[in-house]
Amino acid sequence: MPSSKRILFISNGHGEDNHTSHVIQTLRQLCPALDMAAMPIVGEGKAYRSLNIPIIGPTQRMPSGGFFYMRRFYLLKDFQAGLIGLTWQQLQAVLQYAPNCDLIMATGDVVSQTFAYLTKRPFVSFISCLSALYEGRLRLNPLLWHDLNSSRCLAVVTRDPYTAKDLNKQGLTKAQFGGIPALDRLVPTGKNLYLKPDIPAIALLPGSRIPEAVRNFCLQLQLVLEIAKIMPEPGVQFRAALVPDLMTQLDEIAKSQGWQHQQGILTYSPVGSSPDAPPLAEVRCYSDAFSDIVCESTLVIGMAGLAVDLAVAIGKPVIQIPGEGPQFTYQFAEAQTRLLGISAQTIGTKPATPEILKQAARRVVETLQDADYLAKCQENGRQRFGPPGASERIARLLLTYLGET
Repeated sequence: MPSSKRILFISNGHGEDNHTSHVIQTLRQLCPALDMAAMPIVGEGKAYRSLNIPIIGPTQRMPSGGFFYMRRFYLLKDFQAGLIGLTWQQLQAVLQYAPNCDLIMATGDVVSQTFAYLTKRPFVSFISCLSALYEGRLRLNPLLWHDLNSSRCLAVVTRDPYTAKDLNKQGLTKAQFGGIPALDRLVPTGKNLYLKPDIPAIALLPGSRIPEAVRNFCLQLQLVLEIAKIMPEPGVQFRAALVPDLMTQLDEIAKSQGWQHQQGILTYSPVGSSPDAPPLAEVRCYSDAFSDIVCESTLVIGMAGLAVDLAVAIGKPVIQIPGEGPQFTYQFAEAQTRLLGISAQTIGTKPATPEILKQAARRVVETLQDADYLAKCQENGRQRFGPPGASERIARLLLTYLGET
């Protein structure tokens, strides 16, 4: 169907860019002629660039990666890196571009929603990073409440059914359940992971932001060794879903941790062991098999945000160990636990020490042996995230407001 309708996507966060990119892919299928552009406020907008969506203003990677609320120190670093000037330039770009748009979609919290409000154009809000599940009731700050209650905001889309109901009760009747768009494309691709049948598989998800993801992965390798030392027969197998930038550093990571690396396979043999003896631990690493690894795993060791959400949504138990941040600190992990309920277990209250790693290893073994708990995780994922189909639900909502249905 021909269309000259134009929509601008504003998002403030990497996860938010990811959510929006899945909606964009569905929109392209439903209405190929739609004119789309984006303004990612945090980071470089890789999710948009990979889809060849025009970016209308300046972008820059900041020291905090958008997670300065976890440690105020990182906000100072962002200021020093030019955060205020960058945000002002981004807002000016949005205000210049928006008058020619038929609709704005804002994904994220108060920053993206206020950008959308200031355009004076109609907008749809997707508060993908906010949930009433954290505290039982969603307390919106006054500015965000003002933005969402304005007549310019046509609909407020939530990530889980509970939050939509909570906002309806608070009087925001335009709130409705959307879901997590990335969940719609969490399907195995048939990638051969060389898994042995009938042996539990553990997924390692260290996150996507370099250099934090490198530090997280090193911690996870230390945890793998602790698990390997105490895991009863028939043992366990490890598969790591890494971003390409992390894959390129496997040689250095292996050297720093005392492992060997060959073609994406990390192995660890204790000093003095026979050359013919099998390694104590092996981790196969992939940069193109996230869906397969998460879907095929029995348990996830997660130090990430959206990736952990997706694992829980499809019924996987998650063990979390805090890192140094800026994203995956104890504060973030603890908040994740409140959001995800029984499916996520956080071990330790500070960056993981050798003792915390030993404790986490014991918890991994116990969890894999608890059939009742594993079954409850399946049910918990369904309850907390609702049915899949978010990309299409949100895309069709946008098309309705564009008059394209």
